[in-house]
Amino acid sequence: MTNSVCPSPRTQRQAIERRALVLTVALLTCVLNWSRPARAGDAPQWMHAVANASLPAHDEKTNAVLLYSETDVNVISMDKIKTVQRRAYKILRPEGRDYGTALVSFRSPGEKINNMKGWCIPAHGKDYEVKDKEAIEASLPKVDGSELINDVRVKILQIPAADPGNIVGYEYEVEENPLVLQDNWIFQHEAPVREAHYSLQLPPGWEYQASFLNYPDTKPVQSNGQWSWTITDLKGVRGEEDMPPSNGIQAQLIVNFLPPGGPGLKGFSNWHGMGSWYTSLTTGRRDASQEIKQKVSQLTSTSANSLEKMRAIAAFVQHDIRYVAIELGIGGYQPHPATEIFTHRYGDCKDKATLLSTMLREAGFESYYVMINSERGSVTPEMPADSNGFDHAILAIRLPADVSGDGLGPIVNHPKLGKILFFDPTDELTPFGQISGALQANYGLLVTPDGGELTEIPQQPSAMNSIRRTAKLTLDRNGNLRGDVEETRLGDRAWSQRWALRTVTNDKDRIKPIENILSGSLSNFGIVKASVVNLTHSDQPFGFLYTFEAANYAKNAGGMLLVRPRILGEKARGILETKEPRQFPIEFAGPVLDTDNFEITLPTGYTVDELPPPVDADFGFASYHSKSELKGNVLAYSRTFEIKQLSVPVSRAPELKKFYRIIASDERNTAILKPVN
Repeated sequence: MTNSVCPSPRTQRQAIERRALVLTVALLTCVLNWSRPARAGDAPQWMHAVANASLPAHDEKTNAVLLYSETDVNVISMDKIKTVQRRAYKILRPEGRDYGTALVSFRSPGEKINNMKGWCIPAHGKDYEVKDKEAIEASLPKVDGSELINDVRVKILQIPAADPGNIVGYEYEVEENPLVLQDNWIFQHEAPVREAHYSLQLPPGWEYQASFLNYPDTKPVQSNGQWSWTITDLKGVRGEEDMPPSNGIQAQLIVNFLPPGGPGLKGFSNWHGMGSWYTSLTTGRRDASQEIKQKVSQLTSTSANSLEKMRAIAAFVQHDIRYVAIELGIGGYQPHPATEIFTHRYGDCKDKATLLSTMLREAGFESYYVMINSERGSVTPEMPADSNGFDHAILAIRLPADVSGDGLGPIVNHPKLGKILFFDPTDELTPFGQISGALQANYGLLVTPDGGELTEIPQQPSAMNSIRRTAKLTLDRNGNLRGDVEETRLGDRAWSQRWALRTVTNDKDRIKPIENILSGSLSNFGIVKASVVNLTHSDQPFGFLYTFEAANYAKNAGGMLLVRPRILGEKARGILETKEPRQFPIEFAGPVLDTDNFEITLPTGYTVDELPPPVDADFGFASYHSKSELKGNVLAYSRTFEIKQLSVPVSRAPELKKFYRIIASDERNTAILKPVN
């Protein structure tokens, strides 16, 4: 499993594979187009049967529609499954030409792709055909955040003449030795669907368990030992900014294959069983070597209490164990033994969780695996146990009696385990006692000796993810502004800056983020001096200290000076300022509490004639408060911006739009200064 939330090493496996597939296609499509001439060849009957069919509902922005899809699964034994896939698309716009590239990722040697073929039925003229021998196989190229070594490969077939008005289609067979006796049929994608079929054939005595997600339960048709489901006229999923992850909204069918006597080590039918399955994969992996015991003793020898001991061990795994993923076969699920991880000083997320758990146990603290998805919303309480639902592993640490939990963020009082703290040892820039925003208000599989249970990771207080900005500035009679700014960042706000500067060694380049902050709010500025605070000390607040000057900041209007009290920082967003109505909830990265306090000393001979009105906007999911006031000869502006609820439903999108408009208005407001007679 691969960690992911922000740029590497937090990158989700599926996102990595998508990026790698795009790169692979970009590299190989030219080769395919250049070296593979189009050949005449009749498309199969199943394609011609839908060539003139009516199209599913769509709009003028739809690039292509899926006329027909078929997934035929034949479970031969616990060690062999054959699946035939067929697709036929009608291309509607030039941007839909990508559907003429048939590609499938697979794991070698556990899987292989047989009999891959493609066809084009043009609007005019003869059919084109490309055969299996014309496909190209390749390994995924290395992209930032992906595994160092894995067994994922991709097979690509370029279908000619994928032009608007034409129909392209392909078919192939997947033969696999499954790691888990489960299949996930995702039948909703970006392209609207006219007709989709899924069929299942099982050996005698086998049973199945089928669960629909994001779609009404649909009963199959049974005939001759085969079960078949049919879906028709399904709208496409069009991307929106800050929408939930695709796995949380796409219509899909999750099917468990249940052999007589149970699936053994190859399956489960619920979350409890999935926890037991994972326990079987990790048995013996957390045994400590003598070297590990010695290291724990060394790390904790000067610790005054349990919390200091846990922090010392966590810091070692965070910073001294490099993130390196080697995932072959079952290694995508099963961690390496702690002794190997400790000896080699590297591992992926589940490896780092394994070593940390081992070392904590040697210090007297129990902990438990938590399988989680690094995109909140991918796993929901309504969904069945899904082996593909998680892409990351963290720990739940059982707190001893002498640790109150005060000041620690993600804690749950478990009815059996007591007080448990969630912690991500892969995230080297988030200190012990905190987790990233993407993992908060998220669901993970807590793996205990009794089995597994889907558990909600708590949301941390907003103040633990914040920017606190204060500025003391002076305005002269010509409208020029100069002063000092102190900026303190906590949580993900600190993480993002530390990550951006992690490899920067030049002092000039280290102040680039400050330039970005200033350029976002000021049209004309210069940095007089600047420094970075606690760049490498992730257990301390991160900060910027800088002095800047902005010429002609205040505008002269008939002897008056117009001054914008909100000097820096933009909280307004135009995310909902679109013509199309919002389709999906709006997801925030995490809870936030930002504050600004700006003091502007007025030029001699001027006083305030008019101040912007105060703002008090609270919509439940977020709030914004600002105030401008005159304190002697100082114009003081203060504001707070808080995100309290991480998902805003579509029904409340108009409120969120109004919220951002209120902020935008306040950020533009000006104070009027007049000369003193």
